[in-house]
Amino acid sequence: MHNKKLFFWALTSALAGFLFGFDTVVISGAEQTIQTLWELNVTLHGLAISMALWGTVIGSLAGGWPTEKLGRRKTLLSIGVLYFVSAVGSAYAPEVYSFMIARFIGGLGVGISTVAAPLYISEIAPAKDRGKLAGMFQFNIVFGILVAFLSNALLSGVGENAWRWMLGVEAFPALVYSVLCFGLPESPRWLITHGKDREGGIEVFRRINPDASESDLNDLADEVEASVTDVEHASTFFTRRLAKPITLAFLIAFFNQLSGINAILYFAPRIFKMTGLEESAALLQSVGIGVTNLIFTFVGLWLIDRLGRRTLLYIGSFGYIASLGLCAWAFHTETYAIVPACIFAFIAAHAVGQGAVIWVFISEIFPNRNRASGQALGSFTHWIFAALLTLFFPKMVEAFAPVTVFGFFCFMMVLQLVWVKVMVPETMGVSLEEMQGKLEG
Repeated sequence: MHNKKLFFWALTSALAGFLFGFDTVVISGAEQTIQTLWELNVTLHGLAISMALWGTVIGSLAGGWPTEKLGRRKTLLSIGVLYFVSAVGSAYAPEVYSFMIARFIGGLGVGISTVAAPLYISEIAPAKDRGKLAGMFQFNIVFGILVAFLSNALLSGVGENAWRWMLGVEAFPALVYSVLCFGLPESPRWLITHGKDREGGIEVFRRINPDASESDLNDLADEVEASVTDVEHASTFFTRRLAKPITLAFLIAFFNQLSGINAILYFAPRIFKMTGLEESAALLQSVGIGVTNLIFTFVGLWLIDRLGRRTLLYIGSFGYIASLGLCAWAFHTETYAIVPACIFAFIAAHAVGQGAVIWVFISEIFPNRNRASGQALGSFTHWIFAALLTLFFPKMVEAFAPVTVFGFFCFMMVLQLVWVKVMVPETMGVSLEEMQGKLEG
């Protein structure tokens, strides 16, 4: 990466993903203490722990509005404020209801971050580097998860208020992220299409492409303007014109969750318990799965601008089918010894495929005028299915044999493979405006 400023801007916005990963997982170190401290029944405990997830659903649904109306930069800054308020509020909560409000606020930050951060990076990144730069958001999510586990382990021995420290420590990276956001420029595409500031947009493009001539910069600005002015009713979202990108965004998020990824991450101990590995379940979840996820996410980011998004989805699909199919076979034949290896292979397939691609792909396929709404649609689809799958998975494993559950996930990934073959376009190396021309009806 020759442009250090561009890399710094992309990394700063991707740190929203670090806070996302940290916030999502940090509750795991505090939830049992909270249940005991406030004497919560099962229903209230479940509501308290899941409140951040429901905040995420709302944040992803509403995140397109500030991203489009207020700008990408202001929205990214607001995310840091939400995380900071949530961390401090959770740490100092005197009872469960104020705790739930604080966690809900953090969830809003998570949901909005999945809209604003990948979108912002895709709009400032040159086409040749867009995959790995936008993919840093996913890498930071995974890194944040690992740091949260490590932080919880280090703080677990500080006394009876250890759980407050676990939750409150997030305020420090949130504050650092918020300060760094002041150094971000506004997205040049937002300035031109929404802010009506052509000169401001050209100036940011000049900072991104310092070697570009004035003629090239003006041509790029003309192309961005044309992406809006050439389309009648460009601000309308649910139209035949956008049918293909809307379908692509919905289905990539749908298949992402119907792989079973969140169910397997959240309920890994339950799955390992079925195989007789109860004692090592926590270690396998927090360390083994986490390290596997981080390593193969890095591999995915290394490959995404070399092999392309579509190829990585192919690789991930075949990996899903093989690992989930073997899991189903292992439970059917009681060959439990291979289950941990299959789970790790599943995590690797996800990290290289869907995990590396989803946020990049959604941010690439919508027109400039509709990109925030499109990102919100994909993000909301992802989170609503994540919430529903998390809600129903325990009932699924009670009502059906493991072979049926894993067989269902495997079948869904066969459908994903067919979808990739039939519908998914390659976006690698294609400018956002050129992609708009290819996908609009």
